[in-house]
Amino acid sequence: MVELFDQQVRAIANPQRLAILDWLKDPRAYFREQTDGDLEDDGVCALLIAEKLQLAQPTTAQHLKLLVDARLLIPKKIKKWTFYRRDEASLAILRSMIADRL
Repeated sequence: MVELFDQQVRAIANPQRLAILDWLKDPRAYFREQTDGDLEDDGVCALLIAEKLQLAQPTTAQHLKLLVDARLLIPKKIKKWTFYRRDEASLAILRSMIADRL
């Protein structure tokens, strides 16, 4: 559990990854509608996240992978695309663990 906590803290220490988590709290406010998948139910397409970050897709993919590996995002494949939404249960545990340490 401590190892996962450390991984999560490292993941949110990056301002771009923190921005992704922030935007995904209210995806309709930050992203345009998608052809496939519902922004809230299915998540936001990686291409839209890359567009919002103004980063190349491979760089965005690295950020998203770190967030998934830290169990802060849940990926979902639809057709050939991957969509991402927040893992609210994991984020709640992380918030609690941070509060306990401060």
